[in-house]
Amino acid sequence: MFYKFKQFKAILAAKNSENIGDFAILKSDFLGAKVSPEIASKLQQVVGYHPAIDLVELSQYPQDTFGRKYADHMQANHLKPLNVSPELEDVARRNVFALRYTVTHDIFHVLLGFDTSYAGEIGVLAFAAEQNYSKSLKISLWFARLLYPILAPWQMKAIFINLQKGRKLAKKADFLLGYRFENHWQEPIHEVIKRLGLSEIPTIEPSQYLLQANSDRIY
Repeated sequence: MFYKFKQFKAILAAKNSENIGDFAILKSDFLGAKVSPEIASKLQQVVGYHPAIDLVELSQYPQDTFGRKYADHMQANHLKPLNVSPELEDVARRNVFALRYTVTHDIFHVLLGFDTSYAGEIGVLAFAAEQNYSKSLKISLWFARLLYPILAPWQMKAIFINLQKGRKLAKKADFLLGYRFENHWQEPIHEVIKRLGLSEIPTIEPSQYLLQANSDRIY
């Protein structure tokens, strides 16, 4: 109980700080997200792997590169990378699922072509749940299917379209959560997408679905 109290205090401190990556990984760790032995084995190659992401540097890359597309997406949506502080290295190594799901969240948006609205978020969540990363994600998806249409009724059609699209993409793609994306920023994005089994460059069309995008975002 005392340990959980310490975790909760750390979460509150991170929430009030500038580092939203710390808040996200601490919250995930506190909620006790578990993965199967099979998934844990696939994640061994990224244990403790969380190089800092510098949007200023990535924004200088050529227009067609993976890093530039990511930086453009982040800056267009006024988002910051979910970097994890070195002080949380013990959490990062102990809970590699929480680590990688935290720091790669926005990368998934770019590769899958989903915006940051409720409709976009359910697309990413459906993809992750279908790739069987964690039972907790399947539960989250079940709740999202019920709640998102209520919270954003104007996005209802897009929510259910993206739900199916996310699942479809997951079935043909490689196991994305174990991929070291940050080693490939300078590569053309179409090469990264092809290598991962996603086959085509996605198009993110925010238009009518991003009226509340930044406040909609879920960590």
